[in-house]
Amino acid sequence: MPVFEMPPSAKNKKDVLDYTTLILKTFQKDPSGTHKSLHQLCTSLGVKDKSGKEQVKKALSDLLHNGKIKKISKGRYLCLKEPTYLIGRVDYVRTEYAYIVVPDQQKDILVFHKNLLSALDKDLVKVRLFSEERRKRPEGVVVEIIERNTTPVIGRILLSGDQPKATIEQKRASYVVLLQGDHIALLKENDKVVIALTSFPGENNQLTGRVVKHLGQAGIHEVEMQAIMAEFGLKDVFPVNILESIKHTPTAISAQEIAKRLDLRPIPTFTIDPEDAKDLDDALSYQKLANGHHQVGIHIADVSHYVLPDSLLDIEAYTRNTSVYLIDRCVPMLPELLSNGLCSLLPQKDRLTFSAIFEVDDRGKIHNKWFGETVIYSNKKFSYQEAQATIDAQKGDLYHALSQLHKLAKRFRAKRFKKGAINFETRELAFELDSHGKPLQVVTKVRTDTHKLIEEFMLLANQNVASYVAKMKQKNEKVGPTFIYRTHDNPDPDKLNEFFLFVKQLGYKIDLNAGPISKAMHHLEQAIQGTKEENIIRSLAIRSMAKALYTTKPNPHFALAFAHYSHFTSPIRRYSDLLVHRLLKQYLKGERIYDVDTYEKKCQYAIERESIAANAERASIKYKQVEFIQNFKDKIFEGIISGITEWNIYIEIISNACEGMVRLSDLTDDDYIFEEKNFQVIGKHSKKCYRLGDVLKVKVKSCDLDRRYINFTLQP
Repeated sequence: MPVFEMPPSAKNKKDVLDYTTLILKTFQKDPSGTHKSLHQLCTSLGVKDKSGKEQVKKALSDLLHNGKIKKISKGRYLCLKEPTYLIGRVDYVRTEYAYIVVPDQQKDILVFHKNLLSALDKDLVKVRLFSEERRKRPEGVVVEIIERNTTPVIGRILLSGDQPKATIEQKRASYVVLLQGDHIALLKENDKVVIALTSFPGENNQLTGRVVKHLGQAGIHEVEMQAIMAEFGLKDVFPVNILESIKHTPTAISAQEIAKRLDLRPIPTFTIDPEDAKDLDDALSYQKLANGHHQVGIHIADVSHYVLPDSLLDIEAYTRNTSVYLIDRCVPMLPELLSNGLCSLLPQKDRLTFSAIFEVDDRGKIHNKWFGETVIYSNKKFSYQEAQATIDAQKGDLYHALSQLHKLAKRFRAKRFKKGAINFETRELAFELDSHGKPLQVVTKVRTDTHKLIEEFMLLANQNVASYVAKMKQKNEKVGPTFIYRTHDNPDPDKLNEFFLFVKQLGYKIDLNAGPISKAMHHLEQAIQGTKEENIIRSLAIRSMAKALYTTKPNPHFALAFAHYSHFTSPIRRYSDLLVHRLLKQYLKGERIYDVDTYEKKCQYAIERESIAANAERASIKYKQVEFIQNFKDKIFEGIISGITEWNIYIEIISNACEGMVRLSDLTDDDYIFEEKNFQVIGKHSKKCYRLGDVLKVKVKSCDLDRRYINFTLQP
């Protein structure tokens, strides 16, 4: 232990401050981090006289007062770490606690309600981490509310008392808002309204607000869908000035425009989409070449021809950034005139497109490729089911083209998996609704070979467009021209190990020494098909992976096993694809753009909007699941444990994918302890355990449509 030189006595305050610094250095120099007594500190500091010891005592007192050290027993002290402050957004979970989501932090920070400083959901806050780890995750206290979330909130009217009020739900936390304004007298009990908050809770925890939009009675389908749109800031109506700006867009394609493009109208071309789709942004063409090879055309709506940079329409499209698909409607990125009209590749219509054309042999090897502006004529609009029936029957419209493309798609798919692609997908749900929007049935969407066919050719176009630009880098350049890539990092080893540990506990054999991770994943994907735990394993596999992101960095896509990947194929519904079209067009002309900062900001905004869209879509599904399941309160369902936390067991009903929870506090037969590493809760006395993946019987205890959650009780 080093000895610090120090005067034998301290005669003034400055000397005391010097002692505090040296005491902290003494603690920090000791790698063991053990606690120390006054005698040990004096020895380390070389202090022997009575006066010096008194000054060390005074310095210790100051350090205790300032929270730098802690007295752990009589005469012994422990140095505390410097407090860590982080900035993040509040993510409310329930009334008792919230998490603070901090960018680049592996785990969200747990903050209990008493330590939230009256922060509400999505507020930007500064949080101080506790120095001691109290739970399995970091915990802290909010010390400052940096920015209030001013997004309007959805409320349900209460008419009790003298002043109208509304309850608002922030995830699972409820608040009462006192309403202000002249027209609030017209509101009825249980009406849903959009509220702009005018004051935020202080010591009395009181909120006030004004009604900015009256939606109607709670429980009505249209009212609830409008409420979800308002909750996530989605607008299904475009401003009048934008509609005016495109009103006179020519509907016919001029001969001059056709002359500038490759005319592909004589080649058989078709679309394959959901039966009710109207925004058809991709089409395929096929013809056999004289050399025996196949020419495959992937034709994408040329939205960039109609949406010009910095126009009113472009600014609106960028703000929306993506179309959002709720359970019964599309909230579009572009007005209907374009999304369902001029840009949609409708049958028996000439359409402007941006195409990727490939010459491919029977083995799926690409011999030539071409990108450029084209004009096409779609001969037919297939639904997925109709296209599949045509392939199966080997007869019908364009069956030869469909069959050849089907064979090539299987080749491309096999090559991807051989290179290490991973194919874990969560199931998609659809609802059968009555004339009033009430759910009659929940069904899982069926993926056919024609879904996979379209997927493979979209992947082919996206991959080759990205590779084309990534390889444009000049010899003297460290970075090539600016582009927007879709990247996917390698999974975090710890998360991956946890996932593999879980599936091993379910009885699946995982041999990580037999080859790359992708091989083990592929074998697992095949092994779980048709099992009760298939969906939970698929879901957990995806959670163990990194998130796919937009960026200007030409990094690989792990899950697809592509060195480069982009989004080129959906410009009607994704602004990122529109930007890719614009950039690629310039690069094909020999121009170059180097503007990483501007486009990286656009990428970050696209990520934010993508997350909002996903959450809105999830909210509409969850609402309909709760609305559906509340009609079966007397029925016993078979469910699988899909998640476990310190407070709840989450269970997904196997027959309809409705997910609810059993509170641990409702399990009265024992005190249950959460064991995160073992994916289970276990009874303190009985040792009875409930583990992720276990199949149980449950009954609906209660449903809350506003909060969109279901409470279950376990059944014997």
